[in-house]
Amino acid sequence: MAGYVPAIHLPPIDRGKGAQAWIRLRHDKARVRRPVLAQVLMALPAAMLSFLFSSEPALADLKLCNRMSYVVEAAIGIDEKSATATRGWFRIDPAACRVVVQGALSADRVLLNARALGVYGSSPIPQNGTDTLCVAQDNFVIAAARQCRSGQTPAQFTQITPTQTEDGNLVAYLAEGAEYDEEQARLAGIQRLLVIAGYDAAPIDGVDGPKTQGALSAFLRSRGLSSDVVQSPNFFTTMIDAVQKPSATGLTWCNDTPHKIMAAVAADDGKAVTSRGWYRIDPGKCLHPDVASRPKQIFSFAEAVDADNRTIRLKDKPLNWGGTMQLCTRETKFEIAEQGDCATRGLATIGFAPVDMTSGGKTLRFAIP
Repeated sequence: MAGYVPAIHLPPIDRGKGAQAWIRLRHDKARVRRPVLAQVLMALPAAMLSFLFSSEPALADLKLCNRMSYVVEAAIGIDEKSATATRGWFRIDPAACRVVVQGALSADRVLLNARALGVYGSSPIPQNGTDTLCVAQDNFVIAAARQCRSGQTPAQFTQITPTQTEDGNLVAYLAEGAEYDEEQARLAGIQRLLVIAGYDAAPIDGVDGPKTQGALSAFLRSRGLSSDVVQSPNFFTTMIDAVQKPSATGLTWCNDTPHKIMAAVAADDGKAVTSRGWYRIDPGKCLHPDVASRPKQIFSFAEAVDADNRTIRLKDKPLNWGGTMQLCTRETKFEIAEQGDCATRGLATIGFAPVDMTSGGKTLRFAIP
């Protein structure tokens, strides 16, 4: 199966010298934030990549700063003369920055690819870009990144031109359409993981309130954690670990194979069946798919894939876990509410299996037979 490696695309847009972007709080609690100098913005379907740029030469470290509500992994490409190299993945939590190149940067072009962690299901970062370069599933350095070899997959990279800050470093920002500042991005990131873990912290808006605090307190109590851990630099790791463990409520997928698994879920609310995918479940990990409200019936499909996103086959049969309920899917991320005439609409049909949720929670463990 192809199309699982998300990427981003943002061609530079010059909005003139001195352009400023102002960030506001929602829910009528508007307050002006400090202006961001010379900001470039472009809306994307579910997220937006925002870069500051300058014509000054690169003199110091290159940093990526995450103002999204997702924990992301980034890969960079360095294009210099006739050679192109890539390196990744750099994990960056919401409201955090990370140095991805140390020292003077000598390059004709700098390129970027970013993806959300598999815990979020389908990546909110769309698959667009101008350069196709090679990446690997785990941490990697690829010296000749335009010719992919075994274990490497092509991904779309976007050229960036970061800005030089007052301290001499270069910086580029990852941001959503909500235009969060650092404080809001961190809170929205916590809200999003609370929702995935089964706690009601919606809406995910980066605005604090009794609902968010109640959900966070319940999460901390259930895991025997003190409130001080929220300010820990490892708090997002703590939350992600919690989401990737079996839950007493809702649906949990657990990958007991040595392969990456891509999964899809469907929910019947009594009016329509909506299918959604793909969710990446790494070996040895668990994942809670986000199923809204309390559907009448839940369905599941999962498939093991190799490093090139090709279906794993055992004894000439695909290694998958499904059933007889034929529902619409596609190779890239999807959410499909109309299940009729899949083929005529350019969609694939896959057999899903019903999941017994009568006990309130169900863990499906995928293992090699």
